[in-house]
Amino acid sequence: MIKIGLLSDTHSYIDERILHHLEDCDEIWHAGDVGVVQTYDLIAKSKPLRGVYGNIDDAIIKRILPKNQLFTVEGLKVFMTHIGGYPGRYTMGIKETLVKEKPQLFICGHSHILKVVRDPALKTLHINPGAAGVHGFHIMRTMVKFTIDKGVIGDLKVIELGKRNLITNKNLISI
Repeated sequence: MIKIGLLSDTHSYIDERILHHLEDCDEIWHAGDVGVVQTYDLIAKSKPLRGVYGNIDDAIIKRILPKNQLFTVEGLKVFMTHIGGYPGRYTMGIKETLVKEKPQLFICGHSHILKVVRDPALKTLHINPGAAGVHGFHIMRTMVKFTIDKGVIGDLKVIELGKRNLITNKNLISI
């Protein structure tokens, strides 16, 4: 069994709350818009990090992270990208990729809207963890944690990290 901490849209922001919730994870996954390379380094220094780059990420992040990731963990096939949409409203080309690759889990970010929804037609679970950072229109900062055991997702938890507008400099980790 493996425990995953899933983030997206940190936009160069990491605080103690995020790091606290990642402590008991075996791997951290980031669905894009990391921000600066220092954010990537801070997240990756203690745990294995898988991720994709997002539309705000610069050339340095794009050299570290791919646009898309297709991988298998504990028997579960995963497809991750930053801009992907969701069941019924996939971004152009995404549905075709999902039909071809047949992942059981599809992860994306970008919208800053937390979603966990099944696509029964494609037999996949879609997760968008929302936005963990402070930039954007979202009100509540969120992330998701879950386990994968022999191809089965379990213990899925949505974590509210606090309201975006209540962030102060005292919460910020120096990067």
